[in-house]
Amino acid sequence: MNNRTKIISILAAASLLTGCGAFNNNTSDSSDSVATYAQSPTDETKDCCSGKDDCCSEPADCCGDDAAEALGKPEKTDINIGYLNSTAHLLAFVASEEGYFKEEGLNVTLTQFSSAAELVNGLESEKLDVAFIGSVPTLTFESQGHEISVFGGAMTNGHGYVIKSEFADKDEAGVEVLKGRNVASVKNSVQDAELQILLKNAHIEIGEGDDKVNIVYFDSQKDAYAALLNSSIDAASVYSPYASLAKSQGYKVVYYCAHEEALKNQPCCRQVARTAALDENPNTYTAIERAFIKAYHFTQTDHDKTIKDVKKYIDIDEDFIDTEVYGGYSVSSPDPDKKGTVTLKETIVELGYTDDFDIEPHYNTDIYKKALDSILAEGSDDIYDSLKEHFDDYE
Repeated sequence: MNNRTKIISILAAASLLTGCGAFNNNTSDSSDSVATYAQSPTDETKDCCSGKDDCCSEPADCCGDDAAEALGKPEKTDINIGYLNSTAHLLAFVASEEGYFKEEGLNVTLTQFSSAAELVNGLESEKLDVAFIGSVPTLTFESQGHEISVFGGAMTNGHGYVIKSEFADKDEAGVEVLKGRNVASVKNSVQDAELQILLKNAHIEIGEGDDKVNIVYFDSQKDAYAALLNSSIDAASVYSPYASLAKSQGYKVVYYCAHEEALKNQPCCRQVARTAALDENPNTYTAIERAFIKAYHFTQTDHDKTIKDVKKYIDIDEDFIDTEVYGGYSVSSPDPDKKGTVTLKETIVELGYTDDFDIEPHYNTDIYKKALDSILAEGSDDIYDSLKEHFDDYE
């Protein structure tokens, strides 16, 4: 193994120490999960209740202050959010369907896009306020000088590759089954970066030949998956829910990234906004993040309704949604997961995806912290506490 490969293996392994693996993944129905509110005042509650000690044993809102008064009213209330055709972006779907955006005083419009490039263009043209974008394209766009920043998370893991059944007799046979095959992927994507990590670790070269893997690039995941209908393409990258869809159509799963030691807890999609917008409208983005945090809580307590909410935006069989969201292949959390993303940045720099750059001006964790702290001040339970614990460990 040469020095370049060793470095990549070390960096990939380091990513196991970060990520969303510690998140509460409660599988009970809402009827079995009851929030246990804090019985003693937090520092935030004390501040809210200054001069009103008789109510300080209750959540902060009992003191007569709603979130807008305590945190500041949103500077902007009409919000446009862009997403891809993926169950990974369910936090926005649930926040909209369950009324959490409205609770925060926001009027939100959700619009589906086809690629990360389209989403970044939407942000920079100010047609979008928030975009759910893959971590790898976000990092590469930032390195190229685009003034965008991560301020929250969306999904960890949830991607992999599938192959035509004539080339594999079982699921999860590993990247070795890709030797001599033409593989459809998306350049500048976490799926492609992860495949390259696994190929290097397995000492498999990229290119044409019986012992190599020929990667054919497409502009979007939808196009890469559709290329499987072409006789010249043998395998393709997938993100949720394409893996479940592929299995239903007779394809075999080459690997799920969540089951690969080198890729576990890989930060996938991130919440992204213009850097200037986060600075100019902090109250607005705090309100948006509060809605996402509430949506995460809902996904952990009401699985059936979550699946129905997702189906309104990703129109596939509910069983596929259930598998993708609750099957153990991914975790959809709002946590920014800065440590995991920084490790991923170092890995893709080593892979040659991009030149190294200073990520600090492009990572805003203050929005998430303020939003989560304000919710904890109102009342907490094990789910919210798990978010706090993870943030404190991996911020």
